[in-house]
Amino acid sequence: MTSELSADAQDVLEEIEEKNVDFLRLQFTDILGTIKNVSVPADQAEKAFTEGIYFDGSSINGFVRIQESDMRLDPDPETFSVLPWRNDGESAAARLICDVIDTSTGEPFAGDPRGVLKRAIQRAEEMGYTVNAAPEPEFFLFEEDEEGRATTKTNDAGGYFDLAPKDLASDVRRDIIFGLEEMGFDIEASHHEVAQGQHEINFTYDDALSTADNVATFRAVVRAIAAEHDLHATFMPKPIPKINGSGMHTHFSLFEDGENAFHDEDDEFDLSETAKQFTAGILEHAEAIAAVSNPTVNSYKRLVPGYEAPVYVAWSDRNRSALIRKPAARTPAASRIEARFPDPSCNPYLAFAALIHAGLDGIEKELDCDDPVRENIYEFDEAKREEYGITTLPSNLGEAVDALEADEVIQDALGQHVYENFVDAKTQEYDEFRVDVSDWELDRYLEKF
Repeated sequence: MTSELSADAQDVLEEIEEKNVDFLRLQFTDILGTIKNVSVPADQAEKAFTEGIYFDGSSINGFVRIQESDMRLDPDPETFSVLPWRNDGESAAARLICDVIDTSTGEPFAGDPRGVLKRAIQRAEEMGYTVNAAPEPEFFLFEEDEEGRATTKTNDAGGYFDLAPKDLASDVRRDIIFGLEEMGFDIEASHHEVAQGQHEINFTYDDALSTADNVATFRAVVRAIAAEHDLHATFMPKPIPKINGSGMHTHFSLFEDGENAFHDEDDEFDLSETAKQFTAGILEHAEAIAAVSNPTVNSYKRLVPGYEAPVYVAWSDRNRSALIRKPAARTPAASRIEARFPDPSCNPYLAFAALIHAGLDGIEKELDCDDPVRENIYEFDEAKREEYGITTLPSNLGEAVDALEADEVIQDALGQHVYENFVDAKTQEYDEFRVDVSDWELDRYLEKF
């Protein structure tokens, strides 16, 4: 790759000089959603934009074999941002999110999660739509021990929307918000969540790719700034048993010719037929999507009835017990659906891609959407759920992977390379879990039998 410097890239070079940036972190994610980065001196920025930066892809989980190791990072200049915790006024570090290129072909690497989402967005564009998304990531803040390791001891006793003194982490949330705003986020709201030590910070919707980039950035910022307060931030879905876990409810809408394709003012629910078909597509493929949107053994400790987590494959315009909800909208542009089952441990690029492809499949096949369930599904017995035709999400990661292996639409959403490596990794994770012996089992059985 050798190219002319774009206007956006030139703007980045000027900002690097203006803000005394001395190091650049070229960021990407592996298939499991872990952020990786290659650090280069800032004086390599122009080369990064015109020639790319090469790295060993065989060292990254799920990328390539050692005999195919050379990969290239192409930074996206629109993602340039100075890291607020690495800016002392005299020098600074900055971040650029990159696309991964297969050097053997010069084409986007099939195993790059960001590229997987780009393909989903391209499919939507070919159908005439742009995709907007807005997540609501939740997280826990825990104290660290004397050696700086994470504990599960919360530093507050707050509950939903509590204020100080119960919400002792309000200052931490404030600093996180300031850091996010410095990186270009538009924060809508923040509050203490239901569980002790649990928090939520919401940022405004954007196009799906920018939103996925923002989720990856959000997790990094939250962890870094929490650490400055000697706290450990975790996006683990269920770190403490028998209390609410952390979700990442994600709102979606499609726009067509500048208008919200999900809005219909003549509909009882203000939802267009397109929106209902998109919803039906997600419900149709929900079990397979769960492997991607809820990708850890621990994810399924959250997805149990009784803790406000959605497990029932249905939609509603009112209550939060269904998998998908139609939130109230003040304006036509705000009409959207909310997928309530993803959790913040997911790879946002892959989860968004799976949800988008499923919704578009519903539109292409003109799937019928059942009537919304307005009653509290948590109160239904099995017979009533059968009467309503309501199924449930997988009860564990193994079942979710089985569902993914049976769903060609979600396999195609991931692409063959990501699908095969993802299933291999998750099968191994679940097998390791199955043969492990937990403290719960030892406490319950060791002396009893």
